[in-house]
Amino acid sequence: MNIKNSIPEINQDKGKIIENIKCFALDMDGTVYLGEKWIYGALDFLKKIEESGRSYVFLTNNSSKNPAVYMDKLHRMGLDVGDEKLITSAQATVRYLQENFPDKKVFLLGNPMLCEQFEQAGIVLSDETPEVVVTAFDTTLNYDKMCKVCDFVRSGLPYIATHPDFNCPTETGFIPDIGAIHEFIKASAFRYPDCIIGKPNSYIVDYLVDRVGAERETIAMVGDRLYTDIAAGVNNGLKSILVLSGEAALSDVKEAKALPHLIFDSVRDIIPFL
Repeated sequence: MNIKNSIPEINQDKGKIIENIKCFALDMDGTVYLGEKWIYGALDFLKKIEESGRSYVFLTNNSSKNPAVYMDKLHRMGLDVGDEKLITSAQATVRYLQENFPDKKVFLLGNPMLCEQFEQAGIVLSDETPEVVVTAFDTTLNYDKMCKVCDFVRSGLPYIATHPDFNCPTETGFIPDIGAIHEFIKASAFRYPDCIIGKPNSYIVDYLVDRVGAERETIAMVGDRLYTDIAAGVNNGLKSILVLSGEAALSDVKEAKALPHLIFDSVRDIIPFL
């Protein structure tokens, strides 16, 4: 089969997929906003979802911020939501640790606010005698932290990552994300993470499904990245909607391992189908 013939027509829903969607799981960076600016029409899209009797949650791999920070940011941008609408890879990682490494001490490569979030959830953090290593998107990264994480990974401790993204989109381009940090660690400690929680992996999708309480086939994953957002949906029983407002370009689709069910220029172009 010619893969080009399988690529959905842009800004169309000929199979009426959206009619059966009850919940939209929305990526944030590159999907609904860039930096502190809404992508044009994103607020109208969110309003229309709720007017149509559907729901939405924000599902982000970005573990550099906790839900309170996202809520504050959205408030500054004119949208007030509760924490029930925010699902992060860090939250899913906490649950994974609670289920698989209960009472184990964790070395967390992450921002101070993420460390606080882990501790509030009962995770014991240790910089000296950890039993598990967790890497996150750490924008306070320094050389001392990199030496420590490489030492602990090199020693053979279980090695968990919140998500795999190589770059994080901003208003002015891209900044290195956790995937770039993993390459640094691999070069020194010769290991990649044993387990990655965030999109496209099943752990965060299972957490999403539990949180929203909807059947998988009625949830649409909407995002700008083929290897995280779209793969997360396709590989885990959700519908996947690619928007071309962030990282992925249409030319990238033909090289993708997981093809989106639908493609739109931006979330604004989904509105007529709600």
